[in-house]
Amino acid sequence: MFLPTTKKELSHLGWDTLDIILVTGDAYIDSPFIGVAIIGKALMDKGFKVGIIAQPDMNAPDDITRLGEPCLFWGITGGCVDSMVANYTALKKRRKQDDYTPGGINDKRPDRAVIAYANLVRKYFKQPCPIVLGGIEASLRRIAHYDFWSNKIRRSILFDAKADYLLFGMAHKTVIQLAHALQAHQSPEDIKGLAYISKQAAGIPLPSFEDVQKDKKAYISSFHLFYQNNDPISAQQICQKHTDRYIVLNPPQPYSTTRELDHLHALGYERDLHPFYKKEGSVRALDTIRFSIPVHYGCYGECNFCAISVHQGRTVRSRSEASILDEAKAISNLPDFKGYITDLGGPTANMYGFECKIKLRHGACKDKRCLFPNACKNLEPDHSRQISLIRQIEQLPGIKKVFISSGIRYDLILNDKKNKTAYLKKIISDNVSGQMKIAPEHTQPHVLKLMGKQDTRSLLEFKQIFDEFSKKAGKKQFLTYYMIAAHPGCRAEDMEELKQFASRELKIQPEQVQIFTPSPSTYSTLMYYTGLDPFTLAPVFVEKSAHGKEKQKKLLTNKEKQGTRSKTQPKYKKK
Repeated sequence: MFLPTTKKELSHLGWDTLDIILVTGDAYIDSPFIGVAIIGKALMDKGFKVGIIAQPDMNAPDDITRLGEPCLFWGITGGCVDSMVANYTALKKRRKQDDYTPGGINDKRPDRAVIAYANLVRKYFKQPCPIVLGGIEASLRRIAHYDFWSNKIRRSILFDAKADYLLFGMAHKTVIQLAHALQAHQSPEDIKGLAYISKQAAGIPLPSFEDVQKDKKAYISSFHLFYQNNDPISAQQICQKHTDRYIVLNPPQPYSTTRELDHLHALGYERDLHPFYKKEGSVRALDTIRFSIPVHYGCYGECNFCAISVHQGRTVRSRSEASILDEAKAISNLPDFKGYITDLGGPTANMYGFECKIKLRHGACKDKRCLFPNACKNLEPDHSRQISLIRQIEQLPGIKKVFISSGIRYDLILNDKKNKTAYLKKIISDNVSGQMKIAPEHTQPHVLKLMGKQDTRSLLEFKQIFDEFSKKAGKKQFLTYYMIAAHPGCRAEDMEELKQFASRELKIQPEQVQIFTPSPSTYSTLMYYTGLDPFTLAPVFVEKSAHGKEKQKKLLTNKEKQGTRSKTQPKYKKK
C-alpha cells in the first residue's frame, strides 16, 4: 500500500492523527529505490502511523498542513538528489527538467530544500514537535562543508535548518530507534547514526567551523577525521564546534544484515507514483526504476568524486537470492510488465555477493583502499553468485530478459581469476541491451590518481574482451564510456590527450561527458576548494571559470579538435 498523503486516506485507515509526517523534495514514488518510501514502510512495519507530503507548495499552507501535525516528529528530506544538484548544472545554470517531478518541469523543488521545508513547518506550526533531517542532502552536509553554489564554507545543515536531529546514512534502523525513544519520552542522543546539537563537546573534536572557514588546511584535517570515522565497526563519536555550540555525530549505525535487507524489501511497494501526484503528469525517474531490482548497497570503489562512501558506506551488503527472486516474481505480476527486468544492480552492478572478510570483522582499512591504486589481494572478488542469480531470475515464468544497466567496475571483473571469463561471457551474451556502461572517467595518469581511479591498462584489456565476446555472440554491442571534464588536476591539454586516446585506443568519439560538480563530502570537492591534494598537500590545478570548464568538455565532445586538426585529416566516425 501507499503511505497516506491525504485526509481521505487517513480516514480510510481509521487514523485521526499521525505519529510521523515525512516531507520530501521528490514526488512520492513508492519504490525500494526511493529512500523516503523505505523509511516510511520501515516505520509502519513497526506499528507507527506515517504519512507523507511530497513537494509541498512553499507559498501557501494547504500542502504542509493537510495532514495536521504529527505526534512524534517531522521527517524532512530534500529527496533522492541534493536539491542544489537537482536544480543547477555544474556551470550553475538553472535546470529546466526534474526527473522526480510530475510533468518533468523543474518548478517544485526549492533550493536548499531541507532548510526550506524545516522553515515551512515552523511557519505554520509555531511550536512543532521535533524536526528530523535525513536523506542525501542532510547526510552529506552534516558537518561544516564547502558549498559550491555559494562558494563558501557553510555550517552543518542541522544549524542552518534549526532542526532537532539529523539522521545520516541509510537511516532505516536509526529512524525506528528514534521513533521508539521519542514515543517513550526518552533522550535519543545515544542512538547510532544520529547527530544533534549540544553545548558540550563529545568524542573526537574536529577543527571548528570558524577554523575551517579561515584555514584550508584545517578544512582538510577536518574532512580526514570525518571520513575516517564513517565505518560502523571502527568509527568513534566526533564533534565540531560552531561558535558556542557543537554538532555531535554519534558513530554510524551498524550495517544491515542480509536478513534485515530482505525484510525491508518484502514490505509491499507499489512501484508506482502515488495517484494524488500522478494527475499532475508522469515522473521520468519511474521509467528507470519501475522494473529494476536493487540487489546490494554500499560501494568499496571509493572514487574521490563520489559521495556513496559517506552515505551508503564502504562495505557492500547483499540481499539473499530468495529475496531478490521474490521481488522479480512480484514485478512479473505487475499489469504493464512486458517481461524485461531493466536492471539488476546497485551503486556498482558487479559488487553483489562478496566482500573482504577482514573488512567485515575489523572495518574498512584507514591506510589503503580496496581497488586503488590496485585491487587489494584480500578482496578476492567472486562473481559466481551473481551469475547464479541472473540465471535463476531468467528461469522464472514471465521473465524474458534480465539486463545489467548499472555501471560495472571492469577492473574488479578482471581480478576475479576464477569467474572472469564465465561472468563476462554470460552478461555480454545475454544481459547487455546493446550497450554496457563503464566509467573510466579519464585516461591521464595524474588525473586518474586524483580521482582515485586505476590506470588505463585494465580499460584496454576489458575492451578487447568485450569486443571479442560480443563478436562470438554474433551481437553488435558497444561500450558506453562516462568521462569527467574539469576535475581538479585536469587542464585543457589533458582533455586533448583524452580525446586522442579515445580515438586511437577506444575507437570512439566520446559523448557521455559531464563537467565535475563539487558536491559536499567528497575528496574531489576538497581539492576543488583548497587547490591542494589532501593526501600530500601538493598544489593542484583547479579550473574554476565557467568558460574553462565548458571548453574542457567541448574539447572532448566536439567533432573537430579545436585548433589542432588539419583540413586534410579525416573526421572520425563512430563505429
